[in-house]
Amino acid sequence: MLLESVSRLAKKQNFVSISIIKSLYYKKGLIDKYIMPIIKAQKKSVRQSARRKVFNDRRRRAMREVVKQVKELVAAKDHKGANALIPSAYKAIDKAVKRGVIKANTGARKKSQVNRIVKDIA
Repeated sequence: MLLESVSRLAKKQNFVSISIIKSLYYKKGLIDKYIMPIIKAQKKSVRQSARRKVFNDRRRRAMREVVKQVKELVAAKDHKGANALIPSAYKAIDKAVKRGVIKANTGARKKSQVNRIVKDIA
């Protein structure tokens, strides 16, 4: 998808310009299927959504990485290490919920799953 390319391109940047988006459309041959916005406010909303996607992807990736680390420690039967990572996993999940990356019930379910798998190896 186009926005995935934008997020890869702008991982370290906090700004995605219209020229970057246009160049991606031209490269992928999507310019025939998609018309770039003409109105100034629409152009701004395209930039905003691309920038927000970068931030949301970063938050989602951080959450998934911490949960994955906990699962790896659980697989290695390292209760002490997994227990030490629970607060950081909760923090990442709560931040994702706060920013609207995931819904509140999904966050609660993920926290419950992390707690359950750590408790199971105790």
